[in-house]
Amino acid sequence: MKSSFPALYSTLCPNALSSLISESYDLGTVKCKFLVRGVGDTYLVESPKDRFILRIYRATHRTLPQIQEEVKLLLALEQQKVSVSYPITDRSGKEIIELEAAEGLRYGMLFSYAPGKAVKLLNDSQLSNLGREMAQFHNVSSTISLGGARWHFNHKTTLQEPLAILQPALADDPSAYAWLQHTVAQVETKLSTINDLDFSKGYCHFDFLPKNFHFDNDRVTLFDFDFMGYGWLVNDIMTFWQHLTLDVFTGRMTQDAADAAYSEFIKAYRQYRSVSEQELSTVPYLAIGFWLFYMAFHTTHDQFYTFSQPSQVKAYIGVLKHIVKTYWDS
Repeated sequence: MKSSFPALYSTLCPNALSSLISESYDLGTVKCKFLVRGVGDTYLVESPKDRFILRIYRATHRTLPQIQEEVKLLLALEQQKVSVSYPITDRSGKEIIELEAAEGLRYGMLFSYAPGKAVKLLNDSQLSNLGREMAQFHNVSSTISLGGARWHFNHKTTLQEPLAILQPALADDPSAYAWLQHTVAQVETKLSTINDLDFSKGYCHFDFLPKNFHFDNDRVTLFDFDFMGYGWLVNDIMTFWQHLTLDVFTGRMTQDAADAAYSEFIKAYRQYRSVSEQELSTVPYLAIGFWLFYMAFHTTHDQFYTFSQPSQVKAYIGVLKHIVKTYWDS
């Protein structure tokens, strides 16, 4: 009997997934459409009455315990009325699907659909709603205990380990790598002088960019918690801040407009949860760890290969130099 040739990765057939979802969930007959390939594969699922999102995880990206902790967090958020895309249970009461693919066992999850669309330039109402929803998410994520499967965001995982991973990508540009080493040392020195005993800690989304929340008549729904981990909650504020700084860097908005947007967002956040000025002072320094974390992740998986090429890495370093020059204390 002829066996299948071993595979590292396969794209699952939308028609077969349509049949599986139709048989496993009380949704009627559904139709799946492949949308995007990323950390996992994403499909749009349409039933006679509603839309959903199906995420098929890659085994090399996420383990079952990590996915289970994502489920626990999302269900807790949904129960507390935080506006998130949450897991849908099948007829047997399970949230996680098991699939035998060409490369082996893969896991999937069906999510509620986040209504509306992504908005890059937010109005004041949208900024206020986003700040409120992030604060309410943190009110839950700071009190829940999920286990130890998810990673921690700290000096080691966002600075030291990524720096080592990125060295081969900059083998032909030792001056750029030396700059990264010097900058990481500066961040560590800065953060080491801060008394963080009063810093809020909990599970962070760590990717609060416009692509990961939808607005429908200014009402926001958060989604894509795939990179969630434990750390200072100000990390989430930082991820949104660095989106604004990138818009300034690329000329999509002025610095005055970015400052006003950030102020509106923070004001709304503080109406539902406190954040100290000392915590906010770390934001431009934590942003370096954000970029290094994702730059390092890009080197580890084939579909992100183009993002880890030397020319692209140098472009990212250009953004980091802009952050250091413009937003760090002199």
